[in-house]
Amino acid sequence: QLQASGGGLVQAGGSLRLSCAASGRTFGNYGMGWFRQTPGKEREFVAAINWWSGGSTLYADSVKGRFTISRDNAKNTVYLQMNGLKPADTAVYYCAAKRTLATMKSREYDYWGQGTQVTVSS
Repeated sequence: QLQASGGGLVQAGGSLRLSCAASGRTFGNYGMGWFRQTPGKEREFVAAINWWSGGSTLYADSVKGRFTISRDNAKNTVYLQMNGLKPADTAVYYCAAKRTLATMKSREYDYWGQGTQVTVSS
């Protein structure tokens, strides 16, 4: 129901835009989040956005000022614009949906996409 795309290989300092397209249901009134995970580590919060127009956003300290989350409810799609990428951003990125308010806690999300790999070379 959630399909993440847009990952790839990029050099440090470069940019990528991830997309998360929802199907099968409308996520217009869901909080949407992006998380990332590297082997052997727990899933880490990246960014989240609430559902209303101009919805409030949350960011991990490590990505503030570099990443921007946005959503287009008409297209049932959430985006993560990633600028100034660093090797430390290398991970599999997952989008997720949560009923009502977005949070930073992965266990509170109800639906998950399959993940898209982001690799940043130094």
